[in-house]
Amino acid sequence: MSSAAARTYLTPQEYISFERKATTKHEYLKGQIIAMSGASRAHSFITGDIFGELRDQLKGHKCEVHSSDMRVSIHSTNSYFYPDVVVACEEPRFEDNVFDTLLNPRVVIEVLSPSTEVYDRGEKFEFYQTFRSKTPLL
Repeated sequence: MSSAAARTYLTPQEYISFERKATTKHEYLKGQIIAMSGASRAHSFITGDIFGELRDQLKGHKCEVHSSDMRVSIHSTNSYFYPDVVVACEEPRFEDNVFDTLLNPRVVIEVLSPSTEVYDRGEKFEFYQTFRSKTPLL
């Protein structure tokens, strides 16, 4: 979940350096740092259930499921996000050898809340749609 309260402009490289040292998570939207707020109990349960079901369903396939700690980069929009759940298939590609920024998600899931619904369904959703994959999930 995000909060538009604290915004600062940084380059993508400055953001990554900042984020890797931060004690809390921040998304990066075209140069703006967006602080992430904590999740509610309901949000946590829903996210956990989705993660668990996907992990079970994809066992034995060439896909891996990640929780909200896996950052996703959308280079075409100069943005970085932390989806609630993300699936990578085939060989996952990462931004660098730290392996904390996924470049080729196959499935991105955001659990909506009243405070983030407009952002998640709006600009963020449009950015997610720029990902292209020719590989079926299963």
